[in-house]
Amino acid sequence: MSDSLLASSGLLSPTVAGTALALDYMEEEQKRQMTIKAANVSLYHEMDGRPYLINLIDTPGHVDFSGKVTRSLRAIDGAIVVIDAVEEVMVQTETVTRQALEERVRPVLYINKIDRLIKELKLTPAQIQEKIGRIINDFNNLINLYAEPEFKEKWKVSFTTNTVAMGAAKDGWGFTSGTAQRAGIKFSDVIDAYESNKVDELKGKAPLHEAVLNMVVDAMPPPHVAQRYRIQKIWRGDVNSEVGQAMMNCDDNGPAVMSVSNIVVDPHAGVVATGRLFSGTLHEGDQVYLIGAKAQARIQQVCIYMGPHREIVGSLTAGNIPALLGLEAARAGETISTIRDIVPFEAVKYVTEPVVTIAVEPKHSRDLPKLVDVLKKLSIEDPNLVTTINEETGEYLISGMGTLHLEIATTLIQKTGLEIVTSKPIVIYRESVRGRAGPFEGKSPNKHNRIYISVEPLDEEIIDMIRTGGINEYMDRHEMAKVLREKGWPAEEARGVWSVDEGGNMLIDLTKGAQYLHEAKDMIISGYRWGIKEGPIAYERIRGLKAIISDVQLHEDPVHRGPAQIMPMTRRALFAAILSADPCLMEPIQKITVKIPPELMGEVTSIISQKRGKVVSVEQRGHLVYVTGEIPTAETFDLSEVMRSATAGRAFWGLEFLRWAPVPASLFNGIVREIRKRKGLPPEPPTPKDFMEM
Repeated sequence: MSDSLLASSGLLSPTVAGTALALDYMEEEQKRQMTIKAANVSLYHEMDGRPYLINLIDTPGHVDFSGKVTRSLRAIDGAIVVIDAVEEVMVQTETVTRQALEERVRPVLYINKIDRLIKELKLTPAQIQEKIGRIINDFNNLINLYAEPEFKEKWKVSFTTNTVAMGAAKDGWGFTSGTAQRAGIKFSDVIDAYESNKVDELKGKAPLHEAVLNMVVDAMPPPHVAQRYRIQKIWRGDVNSEVGQAMMNCDDNGPAVMSVSNIVVDPHAGVVATGRLFSGTLHEGDQVYLIGAKAQARIQQVCIYMGPHREIVGSLTAGNIPALLGLEAARAGETISTIRDIVPFEAVKYVTEPVVTIAVEPKHSRDLPKLVDVLKKLSIEDPNLVTTINEETGEYLISGMGTLHLEIATTLIQKTGLEIVTSKPIVIYRESVRGRAGPFEGKSPNKHNRIYISVEPLDEEIIDMIRTGGINEYMDRHEMAKVLREKGWPAEEARGVWSVDEGGNMLIDLTKGAQYLHEAKDMIISGYRWGIKEGPIAYERIRGLKAIISDVQLHEDPVHRGPAQIMPMTRRALFAAILSADPCLMEPIQKITVKIPPELMGEVTSIISQKRGKVVSVEQRGHLVYVTGEIPTAETFDLSEVMRSATAGRAFWGLEFLRWAPVPASLFNGIVREIRKRKGLPPEPPTPKDFMEM
């Protein structure tokens, strides 16, 4: 489909469009016939004699790469959701549509592979019409479910409003209601073209690019219209300020404000930061501020991406997608501006989290520095790929959204010429508490300082707000207190927040009149963060914890209250409290959606049950049954083999991260021992006493 659009703009030869896969330019993408990275290109299109510039980003469809979709949505105002006419609305269709609507990005619909309905399934015109009607209805149900009230009706799609196109991208034809009328084409002509082998004629009468790009121009708002309702959603600053008004109006003459959506580390040019310019004009040589990194830099080049190639343009105005060179500290999610004091954009809300890990090491120890460099580059380019070094075990760990995500990452490492050895995939767990405990005393190693900490679970709504940036470390403390008060927190606790950890934890100070506390504050926070990074049960990260400091007694002499005293003391009190508050291990749960013929329903529900899962709903749609369920990530590694053998390859399914849930009590001890053994720890976890006695 992308090839057809590129060919129409003269960027690709029409003879190879459909097979060149020009925007899937990575070798791995060509080999696997799937999109892995987001690629952007600027297209020139004329409609009714008027020229238009259309910025297109081709994003992956697989859930393991949904982070790239989420980041790309920040840069655009409309989304063409591509649905396979045979498969209909799938799990990932729902995911990307929900993501788009959460960013106030308007979706339109393109139904692809109509040729398969005619050639393979041999459906009658009435059956094809019924299938297409069902796809449009299901898609509109998603808009009804996830769109905000003001957009629900306005953004629903239909042939009559030219917001639905259909076609066969591989054969290069497609039409909307409007382009079909202009070309004088009826659906019977499509069937006739395939039956009498006249598909080229169809392509000539109804070229795909015309249908899709006309639909984009008709349905999707230009930047100066879209930004009026999008800025209020993605930026927390004052929309009536100079910067706010410049962004609302997409003003070329206002201060430059850009949101970085993608980072590429070029071996020759270094970091290339791509994103949406919401206001102002950027020129080569401009000095800009990186708000998140608290740094400033000079733009060396202003470019636009044309698929794999960068074209130098010198300057770009608001509404465009610049690619900037020279900003080495830039990362995805960064806010770049020509003015220093500006509220950053809202954090991007990912639909999934890294849930699977592998250990990786070089085959030859001399390659260790190179591996560290490659891992650093990978994590810069893909923030959803988390690389960590376990200093105690010497392991280099890569965590990703799923096994495919990690498979691609290891392939990219090997492509650099590095020989590596990897472990089997390991599920990521989190530690948490289900009850309240404390305050527990923590003494410093020299016995001269004491701290008293109690813990309790943080409610899911607050955790979700932290994870999506609604509450964050950089917030004004009065604003945060106001948000927490609205959620029912006592005023004292809402005012006393010291630390917000993006994993979903908070540290709160409720001390009264403690001496020297302001001098020890940073050391206490560091000790707390040391504790939540590796919890006491299995050295896994802690999630959903509210830690409250009720009292601190500090020695008057600064020599006796340095970091070597305060940090261990804080961690000890924290761990004693956690181990007394009904501690638990949390495992990632995934939503599974399976499409099968009705006669295979028993086999599929049985597989879900056998894998510690549960069936949530069963729904008949047309000739297929849709089974929706929940299944722990730990049980999914052999799911492909099990599902294929039980259904003779007739089941289509998708997995998507759903939530964290406590590991069943019957499995808790076994899993904890297994993790501790892998990390070289004693098999039995510590008790509260181990942290209360010196």
